[in-house]
Amino acid sequence: MTKGLIHHIELYVSDINRTKHFWGWFLEELGYTSFQEWENGQSWKINHTYIVFVQTEDRFLDIPYHRCRVGLNHLAFHASSRQHVDEMTEKLKERGISILYSKAHPFAGGDNHYAVYFEDPDRLKVELVAPINT
Repeated sequence: MTKGLIHHIELYVSDINRTKHFWGWFLEELGYTSFQEWENGQSWKINHTYIVFVQTEDRFLDIPYHRCRVGLNHLAFHASSRQHVDEMTEKLKERGISILYSKAHPFAGGDNHYAVYFEDPDRLKVELVAPINT
């Protein structure tokens, strides 16, 4: 049954090629597969849900995204375990992606919240969080 589950999320981005490079490996590591691709966009799908990235038109690029403004703050994804969070953290670092809240990592969300936080090329915060007690 899919009632109530998210069907898709669509995000406009400042540079579709940079976004595809950034998100492609991460989503595929989580089990997503490439779903749709066209000149100005790309999507990845897992089960009944997909995430779409679309190139923003030049006329709308004047004000960059900031997660503290009204709108989306971050996307959080399930990890399979704490070990999965640790493995992905190392892969992020190998790719030169900065870990947010590094002094509190991996408990930046609290003592019972094991996660890694980072940003995509447009500074959208991304979280990969382990289930409790894994």
